[in-house]
Amino acid sequence: MKLAQEFSIQAVETDVLVLGGGLAGFRAAVSAKSSGAEVIIAYQAHGASQYIIGFNAPLGDSDPRDNPEIYFDDMVKGGYGLNDRQLVSVIANGAIDALRELVSIGIPFERAGNKFVQRHLSGNSYPRSVFHPNGIGHIALKGLREHSKEIGIKEYSGVKVISLLKDGDEVVGAIVAKKHSGEFIAIHANSVVMAMGGIGAIYSDSTYPADVASDSYALALEVGAILIDMEFVQFEPTVVVHPEGAKGMEMPTAMLGDGAHLLNSLGERFMFKYNPEFGETKIEKARMALCIQREIDEGRGLPDGTVLFDTTKVPPEKLESYINHCKRLRSSGLEPLSELPRIRPAAHSHMGGIKVDKNYWTGIPGLYAAGEASGGVHGASRLAGNGASDVIISGGVAGRSAARLKKSSAKRNWNSIHQIALEKIRSLSNKADGIKAEDIKKALCDTMLLFAGLIRDETSLKKGQANLIDLQRLFNKGVQANSLAEALRALEAEHMLLTAQIIIEAALNRTESRGAHRRSDFPDSDDSSWLHHIGFMMNKEHELNRIKVSIT
Repeated sequence: MKLAQEFSIQAVETDVLVLGGGLAGFRAAVSAKSSGAEVIIAYQAHGASQYIIGFNAPLGDSDPRDNPEIYFDDMVKGGYGLNDRQLVSVIANGAIDALRELVSIGIPFERAGNKFVQRHLSGNSYPRSVFHPNGIGHIALKGLREHSKEIGIKEYSGVKVISLLKDGDEVVGAIVAKKHSGEFIAIHANSVVMAMGGIGAIYSDSTYPADVASDSYALALEVGAILIDMEFVQFEPTVVVHPEGAKGMEMPTAMLGDGAHLLNSLGERFMFKYNPEFGETKIEKARMALCIQREIDEGRGLPDGTVLFDTTKVPPEKLESYINHCKRLRSSGLEPLSELPRIRPAAHSHMGGIKVDKNYWTGIPGLYAAGEASGGVHGASRLAGNGASDVIISGGVAGRSAARLKKSSAKRNWNSIHQIALEKIRSLSNKADGIKAEDIKKALCDTMLLFAGLIRDETSLKKGQANLIDLQRLFNKGVQANSLAEALRALEAEHMLLTAQIIIEAALNRTESRGAHRRSDFPDSDDSSWLHHIGFMMNKEHELNRIKVSIT
């Protein structure tokens, strides 16, 4: 592939550009359009949203004692006090309205009469997860996408974001590429909502889909935004290893609330050793993952480094309500009514991201962020069910906020803005020799799991850091890129490398254990020194600076 110095770019204009095709993206797009803005949504694929089972809403339908105030307290407790309270308030007080908005466009949820059925997920005081037996993610995504077309939102699917467009201090759109046709589209916008997900699959043995590749973080850093809490990587505690056909599927912690047990190789229901009063329930996921990993590390796991998830203890009518899980287990040769899947923790999600305020503004004129692209709401660990609550609620807030931004009357030199935005993809192109981007990615993922996994220490983190420095040197020598598709994979590798380096530096710097960040050499939490965010920003020379960021 030869990218000429000058080439044709299709340019289109809109009020609000939403980048990302998951629930956060489509919620943002619909909310912005409903607020009176013209909207374009552009995305490569749908990320992890289609796998969402349900989301938390403190309705009190299953237990009248629940309310937004208790939900707020659960989030702060579950986040080990590191949550930005203004964002926690947005989620706690916005969940019920977000549910009603979804219902109003025809998204179905499980009901008993005129009340919603709610499941009890780990870390929550009461049952508050609303759901659909087939999983709400793909149903809500399909409904929102259909609704977005009905109300006139323009959609570009299957495109890769190359760069944000910037004019002075303002973000004024983005350039996207159609990797198969080689076409470039410059989307000029008054405001942009970044909703392209989080860290992506930068860990081996991850539950992330392949289309999420840390792009949100790298693109935001390049235009001046701040990243926070990057050391906090959530390891989903109950990810299937066996049967092979269901490998990587999350066994929902709601099933533990419905009666499932966790058993070690001795047949012990071991969670009562760590959580004596409640066992597998009323414990947030970061702690549960550590308990499972400890059983495995201390030799009480099965030979393949797993423990058992006993589905046979769930009443059959409850078990069958997890339609997709039962279907996938059975299609893989395991009958969950009588046989036990084997599970262990796997990298699943991320508490960190782009720093935002209560309007989900990044502090950069014209740029908003939503869903897992944004950081601060979850603190050091995320309540089960809150990933879905985050994307659904924050997407709506970010979309409405972006639509309120007054249109600029500035005269812009669009040709110059385009050329600057294309510099990086040009620098990665036209290279016949060098390492392959996929080899960089694989080595990076293996490094992160081995040296910056569920339990870290200074020695392991420094080894990981050295490995990443070596990979960066290899990358800088040149990555093979003889086509636009290969250049885009190289761009992903660059974004993943940058994100991985930040995660390790933040983990080295935080000399305590808190939530999902566990240092074996610093096993205790230290509120006096560490009850604040570690932030990162990029200076004009594209050098990373680490900063202290207060909790808001």
